[in-house]
Amino acid sequence: MSQASVYIHIPFCASKCRYCAFNSYAGLDHLHEAYTAALQREMALCAQTLGRQEVSTVYLGGGTPTVVDVELLARLLESCQEQFDVDDDAEISVEANPGTVDAAYLAALRALGVNRLSIGAQSFADQKLALLGRLHTAAETEETYYLARKAGFRNINLDLIYSLPTQTLDEWKADISAAMALDPDHLSLYSLSVEEGTPLARMISSGELARPDPDLAAEMYTWAEGALADAGYDHYELSNWARSNRECQHNLSYWRNAPYLGFGAGAHSHFAGCRYHNVTRPEEYVALIDRGESCVAGSEEIDAETGMSETMIMGLRLLNGVCRNEFEERFHRPLVDVYGEQLGELVDLGLLDVNAKSVGLTPRGRLLGNEVFERFLPG
Repeated sequence: MSQASVYIHIPFCASKCRYCAFNSYAGLDHLHEAYTAALQREMALCAQTLGRQEVSTVYLGGGTPTVVDVELLARLLESCQEQFDVDDDAEISVEANPGTVDAAYLAALRALGVNRLSIGAQSFADQKLALLGRLHTAAETEETYYLARKAGFRNINLDLIYSLPTQTLDEWKADISAAMALDPDHLSLYSLSVEEGTPLARMISSGELARPDPDLAAEMYTWAEGALADAGYDHYELSNWARSNRECQHNLSYWRNAPYLGFGAGAHSHFAGCRYHNVTRPEEYVALIDRGESCVAGSEEIDAETGMSETMIMGLRLLNGVCRNEFEERFHRPLVDVYGEQLGELVDLGLLDVNAKSVGLTPRGRLLGNEVFERFLPG
């Protein structure tokens, strides 16, 4: 039996942030109940089709899962337990935005078996939060964090975004310092991505806001690497740092190119050599499920070349790189036989380190990851 991870997409938000290009929507509160029921039916259908799979991690993401009544999240987690063999020690994560939960909500999540909370802090400067279109304040982030600790969460992540318009290095240092003062178990640091079609992209195109400076972004990243190392955090993936044994097991499954099953509007799955994704609009997703029709919008078979390419691109995001023995066991070909030319070129450029056990990015390669990943694209 294959072991898989389960992702459940909750596309609802209290409001849409200016930078967000995710499949998320504000103003659909009336759909919460029907959407939950549709998710339960999709999980049941999956179990009927694929059999009762063994599941090692469950992740409720969005959107903002915590804008939904906790009773609905309880139904989803119960359905997951009913349809799959969820490991007794499975990592069960929920994303939460500050200000969307109180002590009772967090206590209810813990009672449901949720053991990891990911809080969307983004910044500890209220001015920057307003710029991003976030509804919460830095004080609410801190309050949510302390409430989560009081509720019994022993594995808490904070998300932060850097390279914001007008953000200085000193302001970024202040954000990191404020985050470290809370002593979270995990930190995810993301460089702002200006996505086409978002309000933020329009503000930058019109000249209302300055475009982020990539050189400053690199400086911010490098500074954070040093500061978090000094504070005892392990840098285990390009954008992620953790205390000992607090790495995000769900995301590690993605980076290791392992099987996962996605449920909900716009969710993606990768299972048994096939990748497929659902329709994106929540209303359409619910309607299709209600009619007993497939909600899959597209699929593709993953051939060996694509599988090797994705294993390299995802695996190189990990600081310990791609294990050469595991690659050969999976694809029955030595890694250097498949990618010898690319490896030689990238080593010469100082972007890749190749040793007897693994292939990984150098410190310079971590700053230029996309240039490395392009070398491993199929064809």
